[in-house]
Amino acid sequence: MRGHFGAAPFLIAGPCVLESDTLNLTVAEMLAELAVKFGLHVVFKASFDKANRSRLDAARGPGLERGVAALARVREATGLPVLTDVHEPIQVPLAAEVADVLQIPAFLCRQTDLLLAAGRAGRAVNVKKGQWMAPEAMAGAVEKLRAGGAPEVAVTERGTFFGYGDLVVDMRSFLRIRTSCGTPVVFDATHAVQQPGQGVEGTSGGLREFIAPLLYAAAAAGADGFFLETHPEPARAPSDGPSMIPLDQLPTILGIALDVWHRARETVRA
Repeated sequence: MRGHFGAAPFLIAGPCVLESDTLNLTVAEMLAELAVKFGLHVVFKASFDKANRSRLDAARGPGLERGVAALARVREATGLPVLTDVHEPIQVPLAAEVADVLQIPAFLCRQTDLLLAAGRAGRAVNVKKGQWMAPEAMAGAVEKLRAGGAPEVAVTERGTFFGYGDLVVDMRSFLRIRTSCGTPVVFDATHAVQQPGQGVEGTSGGLREFIAPLLYAAAAAGADGFFLETHPEPARAPSDGPSMIPLDQLPTILGIALDVWHRARETVRA
């Protein structure tokens, strides 16, 4: 693929939500180094607002205007393209002034007005598959984005809800989404290990130890890109700490995933 979804594999990574400039740039500078080290197309990801939180008093982020300004500083300092979530059509124009890629959260992947607005913004769009949706059902979301005029579209697989509170990843989904939607398919290995509502006081929990093995499996199974949330100190992160990769572990985990990705395709070609 051309543009921000790059020649596969590509990486979308960053903290869950925008924090201080110091934190944002610490993560972004590491990602810029990894882009050079691995010859990888990297997009910095962080949200200006976590609108979908378990509890009313949960931290949400700096908001649209401050968040967009923070993303601009990241892009200026590192040269990385930047991605952020949008939740309502009214947010799209301002976010698109800075964001190279707009992201549609999983719970909003059927919101027609939002998808059309994101498509009209003239930016690449990454739409996350709803946790309740079959892979083929994402074709409708992609159709709406393309109808709006989105120049590039990717679909992210992040698991499906299961009865006892875990998310389950069906490794067949990558081929099924690519076939039905005609887009690159990204694997969100960090949100895939979430345990919604099972953390402290009803927040989302997570099983960080399963991020790496799921990522390696997806690399072999056909994912075109990787989505990884990362933080220098996940325990101090205001959102999704239990399902984030410690920043100092990211180079090793990513290196193994890329090796698996390439080896799997060498085997197919042979």
